[in-house]
Amino acid sequence: MMGKARELGGEHYLRVNIGVTVVTMSLATLFAAVFFRYSNNSGNVGVIYVLAVMLVARFTFGYVPGIIASLIGVVGVNYAFTYPFMKLNFSIEGYPVTFVGMMLVSTLTSALTTRFKQQSALLQEREAMLAEAEKETMRANLLRAVSHDLRTPLSGIIGMADTYLKNEDVLTEKQKSEMVEGISEDANWLLSMVENLLSVTRIRVGDTRVNKTPEPLEEVVAEAMTRLRKRLPDAEVHVRVPDEFLMVPMDAMLIEQVIMNLVENAVYHSGQEEGGIDLFVEKRGNDAEFHIRDYGRGIAPERLAVIFDGGGMENNASGDSHKGMGIGLTICKTIIMAHQGKIQAYNRDRGAEFIFTLPIVEGEADDK
Repeated sequence: MMGKARELGGEHYLRVNIGVTVVTMSLATLFAAVFFRYSNNSGNVGVIYVLAVMLVARFTFGYVPGIIASLIGVVGVNYAFTYPFMKLNFSIEGYPVTFVGMMLVSTLTSALTTRFKQQSALLQEREAMLAEAEKETMRANLLRAVSHDLRTPLSGIIGMADTYLKNEDVLTEKQKSEMVEGISEDANWLLSMVENLLSVTRIRVGDTRVNKTPEPLEEVVAEAMTRLRKRLPDAEVHVRVPDEFLMVPMDAMLIEQVIMNLVENAVYHSGQEEGGIDLFVEKRGNDAEFHIRDYGRGIAPERLAVIFDGGGMENNASGDSHKGMGIGLTICKTIIMAHQGKIQAYNRDRGAEFIFTLPIVEGEADDK
């Protein structure tokens, strides 16, 4: 099967090479004839053929078409544009030097153009391989985060449910209430993680991009805060957006999920007892820059570099199901990269700050 594919590919390349060479050299000859007819100057005809050779080398495959085009150009100049016209005569005084010079220039031009094209193709292939490797790494990190963060609340639910069922007769009403609250809390956290996973399914399979439409930045932030307050009614979040009306290309639901994840992590993991969380957005050049700042204990320095790649997971020694950050932060990175943005975490003098950017101009986002 692969041999047949190569054979079909070879036939395609051969047809392209023949077609491009014939059409380009024919047009070059026609243009040279018109130029020679009105200028009666054969000196610049060679330049026309050199340009034609460059075009042939650019739009064909391999070195052979460029070399053949070089021969056609040299013979064409001798046959049609050098006296005696319409005859091949390589014995004209000085012409052998001209012949060799033009042949060398054309051949070298063809070779260099072909070489440059091959190097460009190789570079694109390497970039594609690196992008694919990065996606595979991201998938592996996401699976690792899923295995960690889903196991924690499930273990808590199963453990408390088993304890309740086995000791129902000896447990006090207060203990029963605490267990049910714990089960409810873990179940809600599990629901949050499932929502995160469902968010990723909105990103096209096999691609790192999303379907974006211009959305009012202020409305997206407001909707994210509305959804967050339903989940965390007691969270103190100070929100600030630019006075300027900004339309940002994005998948609004995914960006809302990122904002919710980061603010929720700040609430649960900062360790601060008061002062609230700051969420503010700034326009910086052609980007909208989102800041989520807490004033707690910060992030362990050794985890900063890997916090979005599954390294954000903490040991859950306390049994607190909110300790796991793996899924949320890994998905945040996936979503922001799919928007051609950037996301980073920093430690400040007091607490930590997460910053992510979204390109405001759709064209620039697609070109990055």
